[in-house]
Amino acid sequence: MSLPGSIREITSLLARGELSSEDLVRAHIERAESLSDLNAFISLLPDAALEQARRLDGMRRRGEILGPLHGIPITAKDLVWSKGDRTTSGSKIYADFVPDRDASALARLRERGAVLLGKTNLHEFAYGVSNVNPHYGAARNPRDRARISGGSSGGSAVSLASGVGYGSIGTDTGGSIRIPSALCGTVGLKPTYGRISREGVTPLSWSLDHVGPMARTVEDVAVLYEAMSGETLRLPEGEQSQSFRVGVHARYFLANLSPDVEASVGAAVKTLESIGATVVEIDVPEIELQAACRNTIAFAEASCYHEKNIRTRPQDYGEDTRELLRLGLLIPATDYLAALRARRLLVRSFRKAFEAIDVLATPSTPAAAPPIGAAVLDNEEELRSGLLRLAGPFNTVGFPAMSVPCGFTERGLPLGLQLAAAPGKERLLLRIAHAFERRCGLTRSPAV
Repeated sequence: MSLPGSIREITSLLARGELSSEDLVRAHIERAESLSDLNAFISLLPDAALEQARRLDGMRRRGEILGPLHGIPITAKDLVWSKGDRTTSGSKIYADFVPDRDASALARLRERGAVLLGKTNLHEFAYGVSNVNPHYGAARNPRDRARISGGSSGGSAVSLASGVGYGSIGTDTGGSIRIPSALCGTVGLKPTYGRISREGVTPLSWSLDHVGPMARTVEDVAVLYEAMSGETLRLPEGEQSQSFRVGVHARYFLANLSPDVEASVGAAVKTLESIGATVVEIDVPEIELQAACRNTIAFAEASCYHEKNIRTRPQDYGEDTRELLRLGLLIPATDYLAALRARRLLVRSFRKAFEAIDVLATPSTPAAAPPIGAAVLDNEEELRSGLLRLAGPFNTVGFPAMSVPCGFTERGLPLGLQLAAAPGKERLLLRIAHAFERRCGLTRSPAV
């Protein structure tokens, strides 16, 4: 069967009785199974998903509608706890862990009728940007299976880009929602720190971790965000004129980009101007501090959480995760506390900069997806630091940021535009992203 492209479209079909949730879920399971070589899933849950879909169909026949996601299939990154389902966190350590409850974010989606299709692949313990997992294999980019999907929420982006599910729950500690969204050509939102509950999600760094929605369109991300956060957004249905200030921070965010990224983001800023933006040049003088600040906090907190296991069973971690955890054990408490103080300075500096603008526009990543196994990006930056460079600042300060598709390289690889706003401004951020998406007109059809 043909799979409609948005939550609104499929909800309309379900409401008119032209499609059942059982048939829809079955079609998505079959599609996931047919694309198993992409390795998007650690655990596909066909029996449980079909059972839930049948129950929801029965409720619909009785006129009992749980909410805007009634009968809609979704996925969740496999460190988001799901009651009764194996939740591995992409690791050997938790390979057999079965939680006794849903994570808060998943529970809220289920309460509104969402059907969980399965648990998606991720970088081990969310501690990386490639989603090349030593225990469960690499989640492969649907645009080119020889390339990375990005991480750590790579499986979620792969499933969405290949047409499986209408949304996914991702997590983001330094870019882990936005990086794979950009590299796979999907949409991902990292909300304001703490806006969506992290309860029931395996932590990486509790000071930097964010939970957020991923989907194929801004509108679908907004639907998921409303359900997960409880905030009402009311995105406009048609294109509307608006006046807003878009910031450009050239010294940091537009430096050392691949030519394709530079061109696509330049065109994206012009598109923003065409829908009412006034471009404002800004600068955050202390921005170079943020990477060292974030790394110190993340490394120390991750090693604190994993301390017992990294000391007693280091062989059960993949090499890259093991070495980062060992590094974190060497960070003095004085350095960690200094990083927390420096973060307060950075938050003040970012808040001041955002007084002059409504959103900041940057590339999501400095280059497109590299081949699996590559150590550097097309712009010659080291893989990890390069992919974190543009996304990470908004974890350091906790501001909301999202990635929206903005073009392709000459090879047909997706590129993302990152939009960021001041804390609590998700509604404004999503409205501007929605208007950009409509004007940009990029296809949202599955990549394969």
